[in-house]
Amino acid sequence: MDLDFKMLEQLTQIFGPSGSEELVSEFISTQLRPYCDELQTDTLGNLIVVRHGTGKKIMVAAHMDEIGLMITHIDKDGFLRFTPLGGVHIRNLVGQRVKFRNGRVGTIGIEKLEKITDLKLEKLYLDIGVLSREEAEQVVHIGEMAVFVGDFVELESRIIAKALDDRIGCFVAMEALKRTRSTHELAFVFTVQEEIGTRGAKTAAYAIEPDLAIAVDVTASGDTPKSHVMAVKLGSGVGIKVFDRSMITSPQIKRWMAAIASEQKIPFQWEVLEYGGTDSGAIHLSRGGVPSGVLSIPTRYLHTPAEIVDKQDIEAAVELLVALLEQVTEL
Repeated sequence: MDLDFKMLEQLTQIFGPSGSEELVSEFISTQLRPYCDELQTDTLGNLIVVRHGTGKKIMVAAHMDEIGLMITHIDKDGFLRFTPLGGVHIRNLVGQRVKFRNGRVGTIGIEKLEKITDLKLEKLYLDIGVLSREEAEQVVHIGEMAVFVGDFVELESRIIAKALDDRIGCFVAMEALKRTRSTHELAFVFTVQEEIGTRGAKTAAYAIEPDLAIAVDVTASGDTPKSHVMAVKLGSGVGIKVFDRSMITSPQIKRWMAAIASEQKIPFQWEVLEYGGTDSGAIHLSRGGVPSGVLSIPTRYLHTPAEIVDKQDIEAAVELLVALLEQVTEL
């Protein structure tokens, strides 16, 4: 499959923390306008890309937001304090670079610790290279957001970058929309604020009232040294979600997804995630309930500036999503 990973590179490098996804939305809109019948942004900021059809109404969801930081205080010397936006791991922050929307870059520092167990959020600060509060306030303000700096690196079969959670899901959804010949009513929703509570997916599903929903998101892997035991590894195919903390996939949806993958000879692996959730967690509870499934991209080092995915898993995800959209008559 010929995938344009340059577009994925652009996606990962766009500034788009939870609640400030508009630049990502603008980029996706430009890319998908020739492939849809209707394109709109709702009240929360979800981008809804519609292709009309005569069959079932299918919602495909991938979230645009990435984890980040929000500035809460500026001290007299110009050092910034912050709070996390999404699942930021404190142990991964020291020495990391972050970038604001205006392009300003800073480094996360740490106060002197007597012992490593003293490592807490309040011990961290952000240094943007200024000498005073007044100088800092000319550059940033309270409530402003920053995201991690994490360059896109394409290896032989792997990709390293920030924000693959979930720009990789957006990429898969975009590629599937370009390729599918589905005759169903399709609503591709690029959602907002997933990392802080699947908020965009909740309102979008309520408004769209889909007959079926498929979320595309990342999942963890169990293939690194002494990692948490998990039967998911990079390069073994797209994940079909069985369980996470937001949803138990129905047997009917699992059987359908696996049957299509097997029929099309698309590599897949069953995914049981013992923590976290996806947009489908909110979607499947909308109104009277929506049959929902998740296609998961195995990812190492989640919620860091150096997440890693495998190109073969990405290709399998695109192929399976296209096939699913074209074969839903039995559901």
